[in-house]
Amino acid sequence: MRNLTCRVDHQENCDEKVDAFLKKTYYQFGGYDNCEGMTTLDSQMQKLEADGRANRIFYLSVPQGALLDVATCIADKAQSKRGWNRIIIEKPFGFDTESSAKLTRGLLSKFYEEQIYRIDHRLGKDLIENLTVLRFSNLVFEPLWNRQYIRNVQVIVSEEWGIERSGRYFNKYGIIRDIVHSHILQTIALLAMEPPVGLNGEDIRNEKVKVLRSMKKLDLEDVVLGQYKEGVQSGGKAGSLQNSDVLWKSLIPTFVAAALYIDNARWDGVPFLIKSGIGLIKNRVEIRIQFRHVPGNLYRDQIGHSSNLATNELILREQPNEAILVKINNKVPGLGMQLDASELNLLYKDKYNVEMPDSYEQLILDVIDGDNHLFMRSDELEAAWNLLTPLLYEIESNKVAPELYQFGGRGPVGAYYLGAKHGVRWADD
Repeated sequence: MRNLTCRVDHQENCDEKVDAFLKKTYYQFGGYDNCEGMTTLDSQMQKLEADGRANRIFYLSVPQGALLDVATCIADKAQSKRGWNRIIIEKPFGFDTESSAKLTRGLLSKFYEEQIYRIDHRLGKDLIENLTVLRFSNLVFEPLWNRQYIRNVQVIVSEEWGIERSGRYFNKYGIIRDIVHSHILQTIALLAMEPPVGLNGEDIRNEKVKVLRSMKKLDLEDVVLGQYKEGVQSGGKAGSLQNSDVLWKSLIPTFVAAALYIDNARWDGVPFLIKSGIGLIKNRVEIRIQFRHVPGNLYRDQIGHSSNLATNELILREQPNEAILVKINNKVPGLGMQLDASELNLLYKDKYNVEMPDSYEQLILDVIDGDNHLFMRSDELEAAWNLLTPLLYEIESNKVAPELYQFGGRGPVGAYYLGAKHGVRWADD
């Protein structure tokens, strides 16, 4: 109740709107361990729907072990006969290739692919929605979107808080299954895909799955795992694995950095570096696209000793403040010739006087509209697990110990060595 707001329409007549909404909500107890509850739900829905067209969306926030049983009961007992039916499924989408395939087979035995919406709230962020808009509607970017001009791409997802705020299943699945499998790989797929034939969800998903299938096998030596140890952030927040559901000295990683490569003509040789962790110095979610140096740069002597300072960048930032930044080289005003790296800054809060919708709001609206481009199709799911499962098995079978890092710090030192190995300087430091 207290979470209901009218913030999107600037609080106009908020109380009236909340009351009107609540009058249309009902609670039907049924449990998820039998089909009787779904039969009762169907009867209640038929009373409310009367004789008109009846579309139904089922949001399944249930333990993974109960998912197929609940989905089967919905399919057999609660689907509408006078409209479409759609089913929303929360992470995790399996534990590895085999468990995910079993889950997919079970769902497809009862539902069509177009009815299934696998939701990851991070994919509903405006940053993700804007990826294709920036690329395909701006001539200034699309011709440069290839190995000839782009030196590396960095995807960074860092959070201040610890395990206690990172999801109910983090302590079992770890950060690779939690963040990398869906959010980061989907972000890279949207960024790196070929132009789709249209904006239809299936057209976009066809191109995304090609990117995932083109990714090279992940070698363990190109992956850095970390786990935070007890410490205090600058804001005074303490963190310790001893105070969480994860046993101290477990091998569950709370940080990962990795170098990915896409083996196709557009991206051959371009490192996609990912970095994600919790218990870090600040909340940061951004994509950084670093362009190559200008060949035979006439101003190299004015740039200074570090050529990295002269690298053009396109920065798409969701946290700490939504922004699109373009880093360019510019002459400092005044006598002489001194160059400075400056940012052309589109800060959303300064440009747009709008309330940013919550990611779940965006995604659930997409489900209502039947827009599925931000939801993983079964073949996308399989391609992502095929990339990560061999790596996960190697980590777990060899009992690879994560590198410890201070809670509230910048993460494992190994991440910097990884960047240097692939000729990349982490741009967020």
